[in-house]
Amino acid sequence: MKDWRKAVQVGFIWGSLITLPVSGQQENISNAQLIESGHVEQAGRSTPYLIHRLPVSSFPQLPAAIAAQLTLRGCMIPQTYAAHHPENVIHASFETPGSSDWAVLCEAEGTVSLLVFLASAPENPLTLASAPQTARLQVHDLTGVLGFNWGIDPATPDEVHVAQAAMPHHPPRIAHDALADSTVEGPTLYRFYAKSSWTLLPTPE
Repeated sequence: MKDWRKAVQVGFIWGSLITLPVSGQQENISNAQLIESGHVEQAGRSTPYLIHRLPVSSFPQLPAAIAAQLTLRGCMIPQTYAAHHPENVIHASFETPGSSDWAVLCEAEGTVSLLVFLASAPENPLTLASAPQTARLQVHDLTGVLGFNWGIDPATPDEVHVAQAAMPHHPPRIAHDALADSTVEGPTLYRFYAKSSWTLLPTPE
């Protein structure tokens, strides 16, 4: 996971997080909204989990129309256990070179969806993947508490080229950004939009 682009004014302190919207007015968010906790069954045992989340207002660089759609859906933005900056809201050129597109991990009613808002039709987001948030958990420290492991990043053509370098038959360089769909400390899928559809780019096994 890369560090999220630092365009957001946020006091990023888990348990006492304060968001600063564009206006600069301070908005207090309760711990109950920011932290999702519970237990899941793993190997026949009840295992605790903890997921940190951010409200849509923590990402003031989102276009107002997209932020309004996310708010209407009741979205919270889950953060990976490895997060050092607000993440899982990204801006890149997914549709064509130079296009202004957005992708978001939206958690609502226990399900996390990967939504993409293309510049040509931002009112009609595409859902590229979805899963119960409790299906995207893993152990990450000695406490044994599970954390959220799903993250997204933009991937430039150069970054995809490097990721494919070990392939015996190197694919042609892509013309615009891909979407890196990652599991922390695990594999990354490169989702690419071309000819009105999304595909997975080949990478080494």
